[in-house]
Amino acid sequence: MNSFEGKVVLITGANSGIGEAAAQAFQQAGANVFGIVRRQDALEAARARHPKIHWLLADVSKSGEIKAAVEAVVREAGRLDAVVNNAAVFYPTPIEKSAEDLVRRQFEANVYGPTYVVQAALPALKKHRGTVLNISSAAGHMPAPNAAHYAATKAALESLTRSWALELAPEGVRVNAIAPGPTETPVFEKAGLPADAVPGLKDTFKKMVPLGRMAAVDEVAHWIVAMADPSVTWLTGQVLSVDGGMSLM
Repeated sequence: MNSFEGKVVLITGANSGIGEAAAQAFQQAGANVFGIVRRQDALEAARARHPKIHWLLADVSKSGEIKAAVEAVVREAGRLDAVVNNAAVFYPTPIEKSAEDLVRRQFEANVYGPTYVVQAALPALKKHRGTVLNISSAAGHMPAPNAAHYAATKAALESLTRSWALELAPEGVRVNAIAPGPTETPVFEKAGLPADAVPGLKDTFKKMVPLGRMAAVDEVAHWIVAMADPSVTWLTGQVLSVDGGMSLM
């Protein structure tokens, strides 16, 4: 029997990149997977690619939308065992060009969003002694010039991970995080960078990684599923660096 047979997993930002790979990996492990997507067109495209995954429309930065989406999951599935806070935005910008809107949007999606999701999911997670897995970044514990606000949001998420782990341990709810290094996802194309700047940025990242390359999304998804596995009952408050050795530099 697959390790997630009979379990229900909710993933935000499940329509692309690491989130999509994780959704597929959980499904292959036997889970009943629900994916949250922010835009209707992205939801329809994801549903066409993965018709056996349940798709919901919600913006993680809006607490009312997230509460309604989580309640819909629990109502339909009858339970909730794992939440993966993957949805995030990335706008690499030097401080002198960090417009108010770009700063706010990163904190709303990357810090407020996971908070709203956990708040909404907590009653169901407590009932079934579930788990929360936050997707951080190597930038969460390393300096990130020209991307300081993004890094700050991920540092905040890692702090939330540890604090929530202590707070929720008496309820049997485990809280951990994965901190991927540079990964081949659409995030670079969505970051507002000129198209001709993306290859150079990726080359820069590769030089910062001892293993000399960027990760494939499946490599990160593997550890997401492993840390959320129901048999992993003695792990909480941890941030696992899946970064090819980048955080050693």
